[in-house]
Amino acid sequence: MKIFGFAGWSGSGKTTLIEKLIPLFVERGLKVSLIKHAHHTFDVDQPGKDSYRHRHAGGTEVLVSSSRRWALVHELRGAIEPGFGELLERLSPCDLVLIEGFKRERVPKLEVYRAVTGEPLLHPQDQDIVAIASDQRVDTRLPQFDLNDAPGIAAFVLRHLGMR
Repeated sequence: MKIFGFAGWSGSGKTTLIEKLIPLFVERGLKVSLIKHAHHTFDVDQPGKDSYRHRHAGGTEVLVSSSRRWALVHELRGAIEPGFGELLERLSPCDLVLIEGFKRERVPKLEVYRAVTGEPLLHPQDQDIVAIASDQRVDTRLPQFDLNDAPGIAAFVLRHLGMR
């Protein structure tokens, strides 16, 4: 599996960009998976649903399955958050794993940058950032893409990973 990450501050457009890139990779016949790091509590099921009720009753894992999808929710209940490598091992085999967040992981990354966030650029301190996508020109020697150039960014990712 090839791995490529997307780093940027909250509100920079990482999720929107990845949402545009996935269909472009899939059109090329690639099986794509994603690992996203959330910096806050999140829920994937809804209050009142059976799975929610079972989990809140104390279940450590609740697996919900249907003819269209399945989802496993694992409550840490005070245990340490699994590391990136352990999460990667839990994925089914695929061609390309996209990573959102996990800024400190040693994987090639594209920085998604918008000055409107008021945050500084990440790439001067992160040697794993190999390109930047932004809504404005950035002073850098790294390859730059307009944030709306999903086809150009997709081509760069595949070329960088040797998948083209």
